[in-house]
Amino acid sequence: MPSPPHLNDEQRLAAREKAAEARRIRSEIKQRLKIGSMTMAELLEEADTVPTVARMKVLAAVESLPGVGKVTARRTMERIGIAESRRLSGLGSQQRTALLEAF
Repeated sequence: MPSPPHLNDEQRLAAREKAAEARRIRSEIKQRLKIGSMTMAELLEEADTVPTVARMKVLAAVESLPGVGKVTARRTMERIGIAESRRLSGLGSQQRTALLEAF
């Protein structure tokens, strides 16, 4: 396993801030999904244009939908053929369509 890159303090701080911003954005999206102010279709559209959203895991997004728990999310994704580790950017067109039909 390769060692992590050697960063100076300034680079390390910038990387930390970038990571915190990405976590904040993903958290906001999950909250919007949870309260129903964002649909799965809107999320997939946003994933096409925002790289931070595109790197979000599909499982995390589906579990954030109202009325969908961990078991339902995993079973539905398994039925559709989406791996638990798949990210929004990695979904194919048929998987997107099946996901939208399911939720």
